Parts: sequence; C-alpha cells; structure tokens
Amino acid sequence: MKRSEINALIETAIALLHEHQIRLPAFAYWTPADWQQKGSECNEIRDCKLGWDITDFGSDQFERMGLVVFTLRNGHHNSAPYTAKTYAEKLLIVRENQHTPMHHHRLKSEDIICKSGGNLLIKVFNRAADGGLASTEVEATLDGVRYRVEAGHTFQLSPGASITLTPFLYHEFWAEAGTGTSIVGEVSSVNDDDTDNMFLAKVGRFPSIEEDVPAAHKLCTEY
Repeated sequence: MKRSEINALIETAIALLHEHQIRLPAFAYWTPADWQQKGSECNEIRDCKLGWDITDFGSDQFERMGLVVFTLRNGHHNSAPYTAKTYAEKLLIVRENQHTPMHHHRLKSEDIICKSGGNLLIKVFNRAADGGLASTEVEATLDGVRYRVEAGHTFQLSPGASITLTPFLYHEFWAEAGTGTSIVGEVSSVNDDDTDNMFLAKVGRFPSIEEDVPAAHKLCTEY
C-alpha cells in the first residue's frame, strides 16, 4: 500500500467516526513528530500495539479485501505488567463488499458489534480436523440468543446487533452492498495479531508500504 493511501484512509476514518459522534483517545491524533516527544510512559501503547492498523491483507486491492482498525485497549499474553489486562477493544471500519478473509483464532473470543452505518454480513464455519472448513452445523450466539445454522451461513447484523465468536470458529465479514460503510466494535479477550490469526488462505496480515509521502500518523507496528 502507498503511504498516501494509508494517510487518506486514517483521515477518512476519523471524519466518519466524528460524524457518528465517536471520539478517539488522544494518541489517535498524534503525528510522528509528537511521538518523538513521548517516552516510556507510553510503552503500553507501543507494546500492546494500540492505535491505527490498516491492511489490505497482501491483496493490493484494498477496496475488495482490506480493513481499517483502531485498537483502543489491549493486554499482552506474555509480557508483564500487561498480562493483568485480560481484554481488548477495537473499532473497525468496514466498507461495502470489502472482505476480511476467512479466519479463526486459537485463543481469542470476541464479540463483533455492528455499531452504526451499514449492515455487517458475517459468514461462519466450524474448523475441521484438518484445519479447513467443516460441513457441520454451527452454533453461534447473537445478543444472548443461541442459533444453530448450516455451515457457511451468513448472519446479517444491523446497527445495534452483535455476534459472539469463540476460538476455532471460522468467520469472514464485509459490509452489505447498498447499506453504507459499517462502523463495527470488537470487544474481546487479549488480541495477538502476530500469532493468533489463523487464515484459511495465505494472506499478509500487515501491509508492505511504499513511502511516497511522509506518514501523517504511525501505525501500530511502527512505534
């Protein structure tokens, strides 16, 4: 991805969130120059990878396969003192027909919440013994109500609705065409994007960046 594209995506995300009366913590707006003035007091932001996370999953087609994420809070599985924080929270900006590819987590349980904007579509499968997609029925909870559905079922989450995703439950999501960009919340156990994302197909979790312009904001992998 080009740095100019990443800069524009962050500014667009900020404007969209503000339009929906969602404000971010101060570090969301810090520039690289601001970061040069920050010391060890900000190590939780650095070590737990809080902040902006923009990816095209190695597709080079962000509009088709990509995601804008802001991680507000997180712990760390293996690093004190962050092991005391057993939860994480993210905001996701999901565009119409823009897919986050099929994956599951080995450790993380999460609630995916369609907060505002367009409907979120999420397709689910159980994990087969060989690591692929199982053909068995899937059990999932939506806002405290348990459902049993066929493999590959796609749930539609309108604003206010949520789904609970447990470890080893494959899922792929995107915003429904014609409904607009979806603002999505994620509340979960500790998030580890380095080791806990098991994608069905080989993808690149973090993008390669072409530095065509200076960065307006640091990504969570750049502290």
